[in-house]
Amino acid sequence: MSRRPLSATDHRRDAAGLTYVYPVVSRRAGGVSVGINLNPNNACNWRCLYCQVPELKRGSAPVLDVARLETELRQFLEEVLHGGFMRERVPEGARRLMDIALSGNGEPTTAREFPEVVAVAARVMVDFKLRGRIKLVLITNGSMMHRPGVQHALDVMRESNGEVWFKIDRATPAGMSAVNGVRGSVKRTMANLAVCAARCPTWIQTCMFALDGAVPGEGEVRAYLDMLGSLRREHIKIEGVLLYGLARPSLQPEAGRLSALPKRWLEGLADEIESRGYRVRLTP
Repeated sequence: MSRRPLSATDHRRDAAGLTYVYPVVSRRAGGVSVGINLNPNNACNWRCLYCQVPELKRGSAPVLDVARLETELRQFLEEVLHGGFMRERVPEGARRLMDIALSGNGEPTTAREFPEVVAVAARVMVDFKLRGRIKLVLITNGSMMHRPGVQHALDVMRESNGEVWFKIDRATPAGMSAVNGVRGSVKRTMANLAVCAARCPTWIQTCMFALDGAVPGEGEVRAYLDMLGSLRREHIKIEGVLLYGLARPSLQPEAGRLSALPKRWLEGLADEIESRGYRVRLTP
């Protein structure tokens, strides 16, 4: 296992020398997150401009070796909880295990084995006496919420102190096309969010950045805020919004066009969101 120190700007999936399990110091989680990478083939059904996955390609997760995944997760948690991992590789102020996160190099819910992986994670949490002490987090673009297996997995997550981070970066078809590389619609996004939030506590996660030196347009921001306003009318309950800016460089061809927004701009948007009655966790 690598002994290279971790930092909040280093989210390498091979940081532990394993196929499926990797550690990160997470800005948003506020400590160590043990990631489960269900897309080691670097394939995703979206293509976000800010994505840090190298050689990203369109597609779905490959066939997973769930037994190997479970073995890796157990071995790594043993090192985190009872070995020298925290002392040797994690900055002093972040030496706390916050969650197990289903994430990685693509959309995790495209894996056919996704429900089985969630069941494994839930079982391992019980065995390590972590249930109720840490979160089981799904980081998703929400596009597979129509699958019965995904919905069942969300029920299991809820019972395991789970929560979902549901990506909504833009709230217009043009904005979703430009930022996420998909032909989306607010109606479809709201339908998927409604399914998700009804089954497991759900946060909306939103990345804001400057493109070609320009802040997000007024129309896009207004559409986003209007979308949040529509949640109450549609009786869709969310936990709040995880609003964040660029921390690590994109590895997509458009990387040179992206830059971080001023902290004041992000704080202004956070204020607008809070004025609509939602909690905001801001990570500039």
